[in-house]
Amino acid sequence: MNLLNLFRAAPLIAENPDVQAVKAQYKYWRWRIFYSMYIGYIFYYFTRKSFTFAMPVLMQDLGLQISDLGILSSVLSITYGLSKFLSGMISDRSNPRFFMALGLILTGVFNICFGMSSSILYFVIFWSLNGIFQGWGWPPCARLLTHWYSQKERGTWWGLASTSHSVGGALIPFIAAFCAQYWGWRFAMYVPGVACILVGFFLMNRLRDTPRSLGLPTVEKFKDDHPESKEADEEELSLKEMLFKYVLSNKYIWLLAISYFFVYVIRQAINDFGALFLIQSKGYSMLAASGSIFWFEAGGILGALVAGWGSDKIFKGQRAPVNLLFCLGAVFAIAALYLTPPGSFILDYSLMFSVGVFIFGPQMLIGMAAVELSHKKAAGTSNGFVGWIAYLGAATAGYPITKITESFGWYGFFAALGVCGLIASCLLAPLWNLKTSAKVFPKKTEPLATEMDEASS
Repeated sequence: MNLLNLFRAAPLIAENPDVQAVKAQYKYWRWRIFYSMYIGYIFYYFTRKSFTFAMPVLMQDLGLQISDLGILSSVLSITYGLSKFLSGMISDRSNPRFFMALGLILTGVFNICFGMSSSILYFVIFWSLNGIFQGWGWPPCARLLTHWYSQKERGTWWGLASTSHSVGGALIPFIAAFCAQYWGWRFAMYVPGVACILVGFFLMNRLRDTPRSLGLPTVEKFKDDHPESKEADEEELSLKEMLFKYVLSNKYIWLLAISYFFVYVIRQAINDFGALFLIQSKGYSMLAASGSIFWFEAGGILGALVAGWGSDKIFKGQRAPVNLLFCLGAVFAIAALYLTPPGSFILDYSLMFSVGVFIFGPQMLIGMAAVELSHKKAAGTSNGFVGWIAYLGAATAGYPITKITESFGWYGFFAALGVCGLIASCLLAPLWNLKTSAKVFPKKTEPLATEMDEASS
């Protein structure tokens, strides 16, 4: 078989006319695909954040400055963001089963290569390559979530899927910090790398493409969830249509993308340098400081779940109000984290948890809102585009923010993050009453499942 054929979207199969069989198969495949991509994305985070928690030992061993590490953080963010955009367009026409799996395997390979290096030049090369294949992780998830879960339930499912970021982010501090402290920083790269290679093969076995590729009806038909649209659900789009008609010409996606930039400055800066702040300013040990990132990510789990559920149930599909309220909450939590005096683990951990709650809500929901404001067939493209802009923000949280920190201290660091939160809030405010709605749905047909069907339980 031609290797490129693996990446082609799976062919559509005639629908199974047996209603009961369809219900049983939908229930089985929705859960199998969900837990598989969830586990896969946890491990993507292992190879994305391994370096972050090896930093203190690496700085000591190789004599690097914080701005040197800021360069690597920016390099990863730039290559990852660009890859997320490009791979988003490709993944809309690809089979996520192989696309997501191969990306994970290659991130593992380049983590191992990074661990075998000792110079900034090779660090930059291998961390750039890692960033490129990191971009193959989430766009296939966006495709799967859009095709397997209808709009009325998607906020909840997307929010649950997005907690994989935080689960991976909560586990890797302990794994990487333990490896770095007891075996050296290189093992903080080797161990996650090997694990991701193995999980990549697991994804190849577990994942599949869209419901139609398995002989099932579309999720809109199955769940009887058909927002008004004049467009056909199964029409194919050219790459040009996906990008220019449904993404770049959409003013709402631009507002979301720019606000995403500032959200990601905050998220990346706290994630990469929050532990270092606690070590340098509040006298934490490396393991204790890494533990604070666990609570940051644990807060992210709660934030993603509450944001998704709240936008579905309280705001009836409106994503902007939740995004705005959470961004304002993040500003206050960031200020409190800086202003509290040293000496209280519980207070610092609680504030890191709070920042995680407030920043991971919009981190999840802005990307989903962009998908729903675009064409269903352009889910990966729209999510990839706003993700690319977001990771330009993450790149800004690397070298530029570390230079501000070197010049103005940690006061400058936290002041910059507070300003970013306020700007994001201002950009999201005009979208308050906008109800996001995927643009591609067929005409209503008789439902194959009720809203209380066990397939969504």
